[in-house]
Amino acid sequence: MKTVSKTISKALACLLLVTLLASCGGPSATPPPVTPSTLPAVVTPTPAPEEPAGGGPVSITVEIFDRSNDGGSKPEDNFYTDFIKEGVLRDHNIEVTFVPVPRWTEVEQLNNLLAAGDAPDICVTYSYPTIQTYANMGAVLDMAPYLEDNKAQLPNLWGLLGETNIYWDKDPETGEIWAIEALLRHNPRIGTFVRQDWLTKLNIAEPTTLEEFEAMLYAFKENAETLLGADADKIIPFSTSYDVGWRADHLMTMFVADDITDKDVYINGFDDRHFLLPGIKEGIRVLNKWYNDGLTWNDFPLYGSGDTTEDNLIKSGYVGSFMHNWDYPYRNGEEGIHHQLRAIAGEDAVYTSVEPFKNAAGVYRKFLPGPIDRKVFLPATNDEPVASMLYLDWLSTVENRKFLQIGEEGVTHEVLEDGAIKTVAVTGEKIMNSPNNIDYTIIINGLDLGDPELTMDSYAYNYSGVDASLVQKGYEISINDGRIGKNVQVGQITAEEGMGPVLTEKRDIVLDQAVIAPVDQFDAVFDAGMQDYLASGGQAIIDERTAAWEKVFGDAVSLD
Repeated sequence: MKTVSKTISKALACLLLVTLLASCGGPSATPPPVTPSTLPAVVTPTPAPEEPAGGGPVSITVEIFDRSNDGGSKPEDNFYTDFIKEGVLRDHNIEVTFVPVPRWTEVEQLNNLLAAGDAPDICVTYSYPTIQTYANMGAVLDMAPYLEDNKAQLPNLWGLLGETNIYWDKDPETGEIWAIEALLRHNPRIGTFVRQDWLTKLNIAEPTTLEEFEAMLYAFKENAETLLGADADKIIPFSTSYDVGWRADHLMTMFVADDITDKDVYINGFDDRHFLLPGIKEGIRVLNKWYNDGLTWNDFPLYGSGDTTEDNLIKSGYVGSFMHNWDYPYRNGEEGIHHQLRAIAGEDAVYTSVEPFKNAAGVYRKFLPGPIDRKVFLPATNDEPVASMLYLDWLSTVENRKFLQIGEEGVTHEVLEDGAIKTVAVTGEKIMNSPNNIDYTIIINGLDLGDPELTMDSYAYNYSGVDASLVQKGYEISINDGRIGKNVQVGQITAEEGMGPVLTEKRDIVLDQAVIAPVDQFDAVFDAGMQDYLASGGQAIIDERTAAWEKVFGDAVSLD
């Protein structure tokens, strides 16, 4: 049995009566312009000084994503893990061991670890259904008593996440909390990127409609020799990946009715690629046309998660446009697309964000996530749950998470005259394997310096060697006309249990096959794939979600 420290004994003795405050409601469908005042204030109280922990240290294990980055550091043993280990041992007498889990197959790996009883004491995943499945088998701890009975010992965790993220997944009937939701500090999602130098060379204005975007792709193809010279045969006007639902999101959702109800979004929204939203088929039809007209990378379905083939094509200068994470071209410093492309194609070779996908109501609608990100949970094999809570509270402290996000002044960042933080490219032991070290700051995703105004001023400088105006433009476009996801608490949907990996694979296959089908077979391929998806568990989820909504909300179709 592990030794319980004095710090943890104090935490166990601290039992509080917690009054649950009602939520103040979700944000408006269309967020205001991006200004410092639009960032929510983050309150992180400082706890009263604690007596030094006595006795032997407590030991916990913590999951860490392994991204297999070229030039990166060992995810479980590096400068930042040492910072965490030393700090948590010093402040709470807790020894931390990191357990690497492959990022791109994390759900499969977690399934294996949980089934074998070998999961780390603190686990992280993007898949709540995985957590729910194992919770129903008794393999996950209910976090509610540890969060509420020890609230006085966890002021930074409660201050950062608030009741919104702590209680996001709370069962409305049982009160059980199988996971807490990390804070998504900024909610831009997908961006559409175009080679600015190609637009200039062909005297094409940035596209603002689907028709203009498509005309641009044809112009890239028809002027391949002008753009690539001897490599004209390698041109790819538009690139995507096997994960069409993520990568083509703005194209797909421009065909969703702008007045779609909260009820329909919830019922059909269990797939985070918006696969079931009515209308997305027409977006896939556009991709099918582009593919058959030779505008799209032919081999996109052949390369799975984590493969770098497409990135290498983009870095080599062959790709005119693509959709991806809103900041994707600007990530990873010297090894990223921005720097690699300019090294090969010249200083003017940059990707700029464009806004071409307007829906029938004339709105550039984006379906943006709520303030939630990864889910943090404790397997039932965790025999130090309070120590685990103290670890999460330590990460939530402003000073600790700030250091992890920006590192050392003069090494990984510099302070500008106005106080803004600008990151600096670094190699060696202090390199970050993920943006702002999000793999270590598992309770928050997105730069947060403890001051909303300073954070916003610094945000665009958070990409080493990239013109801040490119980043700011991409950010503003990605959240423009955003419809932010709402929390629908109707209890457990049992039909979702264990279906995540199965339905995800089926969805990807349906979309890939529909894109590459001959034009005259598109409808048959898409419809057959959708029917198989629904018959394989999708329809059961829709039916149970419908019943759950109507049980709680009756005839209402909106949460407002």
